[in-house]
Amino acid sequence: QVPLVESGGGLVQAGGSLLLSCVASGGSFSTGAMAWSRQAPGKEREFVAAVSRSGTPYYGDSVNGRFTISRDNAKKTVYLQMSDLNAEDTAVYYCGAKYSSTPYVVGDLSGYEYWGQGTQVTVSS
Repeated sequence: QVPLVESGGGLVQAGGSLLLSCVASGGSFSTGAMAWSRQAPGKEREFVAAVSRSGTPYYGDSVNGRFTISRDNAKKTVYLQMSDLNAEDTAVYYCGAKYSSTPYVVGDLSGYEYWGQGTQVTVSS
């Protein structure tokens, strides 16, 4: 098991910003691909962003240009800086990790082996 613990969620006004963090314990963090997903009430879980082990970022269409993903291998932490938030961003945000070397599609959530428990983000309009 590679526990992932998210933090940083909360209540924010529309147009505001929030920084999410995810700390990984165990596993070889620097060789893993990391991702963020989210699930709003009544909706399917959605790919938000990912960062490869080399640091290349990828974004879902709905957050591209507003969210920034980054990683700090020394701290075994991946971040999601969220800006210009709106009500549609309200969801539980999950951190995911992929440590195996098997091929995968960045935006396919089933390709990530581990997921955290999530942190709630609520945007008030």
